[in-house]
Formats: sequence, structure tokens, C-alpha cells
Amino acid sequence: MKRNTRSQAVALPLSGQQKILVSFLSLLLFSLAALAQKSTVRTNAGDVKVRKIVENLDHPWGMAFLPDGRLLVTERAGTVRILKDSTLSEPLTGTPEVFAQGQGGMLDVALHPDFDENQYIYLSFSEPGDNGTASTALGRGKLEGNSIQDFKTIFRMEPKVEGPNHFGGRILFTEGNDIFLTLAERFKFDPAQDLSNHLGTVVRLEDDGTASEENPDFEDANAQDEIWSYGHRNIESAAIHPQTGELWVAEMGPMGGDELQPAKAGKNYGWPVVSWGDNYDGTEIPRPTTRPEFADAVIHWTPTISPSGMIFYDGDLFPEWKDSMMIGGLTAAGIVRVNVNGDKAQEVERIPLTTRVRDVEQGPDGSIWVLTDEDNGKVLQLKPLK
Repeated sequence: MKRNTRSQAVALPLSGQQKILVSFLSLLLFSLAALAQKSTVRTNAGDVKVRKIVENLDHPWGMAFLPDGRLLVTERAGTVRILKDSTLSEPLTGTPEVFAQGQGGMLDVALHPDFDENQYIYLSFSEPGDNGTASTALGRGKLEGNSIQDFKTIFRMEPKVEGPNHFGGRILFTEGNDIFLTLAERFKFDPAQDLSNHLGTVVRLEDDGTASEENPDFEDANAQDEIWSYGHRNIESAAIHPQTGELWVAEMGPMGGDELQPAKAGKNYGWPVVSWGDNYDGTEIPRPTTRPEFADAVIHWTPTISPSGMIFYDGDLFPEWKDSMMIGGLTAAGIVRVNVNGDKAQEVERIPLTTRVRDVEQGPDGSIWVLTDEDNGKVLQLKPLK
């Protein structure tokens, strides 16, 4: 009888008061969930306002401000859009075909330093090859209205290989208009030690995609002319120090062992021979200290932060952060702030945003802009709370 009574009770329709109570509880739960996405965060620079500029982006990956304050944003699925105020344009026409699988797709975007004169924008992307292969590529075209005119691929990572992982892809211009393009070893491990290919390297290019004259001369006669440094795993986070002009990179380790270091000409950073992390199957990798011939990281993170996107902050809105390195963190779910002194660095703060941060950029007014890596990707803006 008790079991039957309970079954009858469950089947009874809700009364008017019960419906009101359920609606109230639902609203309360929704409000609590919304509160979890904080509109302000506490930092060493005081309380910071986090403003959602726009959402409904498909895994946004890279961004760059145009001279008039509009923002170019890439989406990994293969599109580029322009954000004006809080409105997104339709996808730009004239973009290249991309290998939109796994971690591949449309990656970074950058403006030529002489954009006002030549209108060139640069895109890095995963370029499809034959039989399901792909590699990272770099191209440029002229931005005209809502179109990229005369887009041309000017550099291709060689060789193209199978697999959906590890494309790197950050684009940085030097003061002399050279380009650093960060690459990855396509999850193939050993090729990162082979100078006859581009896997696991940083390449330095002229602005037309040819090898820079600043690249080192390697003893290996088969070394690719474009290589600047090698022995890297997967670099999605890079910035040029505004005072020294030195390239800094934060690369993703395997199971643990994300690394931060200056990427210096001709240096070998050891992957996959050494690492501060271990393989996903649990097997140990020798630590960099056991092989002094390899350049070592100045900071390594275990647990990982999964670095993606980086700037050196030089704005005036946050004086406490002046000259700090601001690194986006996918698993860190926020921004990792690092102080740099010469070739030394120290993490000093984490700015919690409770979301996967794919890219970080400094706005024209000194605010910090963030892309979130999700199906409903967002553009966020950080400003002091006044």
C-alpha cells in the first residue's frame, strides 16, 4: 500500500502554489548560475569589470584591432568577422579553405605594420592537403570592405601530415617588419628534432613569406632556411618584448610541463627528448636538467595552464600591470600574469575568468580584450571598476 500511495502522489498534478514555488526555484537556480559568471573580478590592480561585448562566435581563435577601433576576429571553423561596437559582421569573403578538424581551422590574424598604406592583413590557418593531410600555412590579402582581396598563401609548413592536433599559429611582426610564425610538431614527436622539416619550429619570415636574413645558419645542410628555433611542441602563445624586441613563447606540454621561455635564434628546446611533463600513457620523459645541451624553460607549469594568446601590457588603465606579460589560459580559465626581468620570469598573479581563454589583446584605450574558446564563444573586455 505504501508503494502504491507514493506512486499516486508522484502522479498528482501540481497545484497553483506548487507551480509558483517551482518557477521561483527555477529562477533562483538560473540567477545563481548567472552569478557564477562574475561581472567583476578581484585582482592586484583592484576590482576589474568584465564586460561581455559579444557572443555567438564559433570557437574564436585570434583577433587584431584595426586603426579605426574595429576588431578582426577569426573563428576556427574557417571564418573571419569584423566586430564594431557590439555588432558582428557577416563572414568576410575571400578567405582561404581551411582544415577545420580537431584543433585545426582558421587560426590567427595580424595587420601589417604599414596597414594604413598597404591594407594587408595576414591569416594563419590549417591548410588541407591530399589524402586527409594538413599543415599550418600563412597568407595575406588586402582588406576592402567586407572582403579580403587577392588572398595569397605565402608560406606553408612542410611536410603536410595526417592528424587533427598541434598547429601552433601565432603571428607576430618585428620592428623591422619580419614575421615570427609559431608552429607545432603536429603531435608527431620526433620530427621536432629534425631540421629538414618545419614541424616543432618557430619560423622567421620576410613580410612576403620568404626566409628572413636574420635566421641562424645551422650546421645541418638540410636545415630549412625559415627556421629560427626548434624542438618545440605546440606554441599558441607568443609575444615580442616591447623593450628588448625578444620573442617569448609559452608552449603546451604533454601531461604537465607547460613551458615559458624566450625563443632564441638557433636554439633547440628539447622536445620530445626532454620535457617538464610526461607522456599521456604515463611513461616518464627525461627532465631538461638531464640534458644541458637543450635550452630550458624559465617557468614550467604542472598542472598545466594550457597557454594560448599573450601580450606584454603597456597601457595606462592598469598601472600595476605595466610591462607584465599577460598569458591566456585554457585550463587555467583566466589570465596568468608574469613579470619578466631579462631572461628571468616569475608568475605573480592569476586573473580568474572561469572560462577557457584562447586569446588576449590590448585595446586602443588600454583595456584588455579576451576571446573565450567555446561553441558560444565570447569577446570580453576588462576595465578598472570605477
